[in-house]
Amino acid sequence: MADIAKLVEELSALSVLEAADLVKALEEKWGVSAAAPVAVAAAGGPAAAAAPAEEPTEFDVILQDAGAKKIDTIKVIRGLTSAGLVEAKQMAETAGTKILSAVAKEAAEDAKSKLEAAGAKVEVKAAA
Repeated sequence: MADIAKLVEELSALSVLEAADLVKALEEKWGVSAAAPVAVAAAGGPAAAAAPAEEPTEFDVILQDAGAKKIDTIKVIRGLTSAGLVEAKQMAETAGTKILSAVAKEAAEDAKSKLEAAGAKVEVKAAA
């Protein structure tokens, strides 16, 4: 196997014309083209930089499990929502129920901490 450090040193000593000739020779020998991937990468690069992924601004608070202290969880649900006792009890007993929908990150995290303090298991997801 070739000594990589020695190969890098020899390639670094090539002039621009010699490097271009090397690329042509390798393209012919291996049956590939170095120009296509470079063009694709160059075309995709600026577009990706111009449109950074937006961070979600709205979140859903989803109850996974009411926990052992279901009454405490029901009280917290009633405090977070305008749900009545029966509706809050039904929410607490149904896994996967959205307690809050499309709220700010701070409100979602606050609701999650209150529900977890009551013993519930909660998940915060970006609103669809």
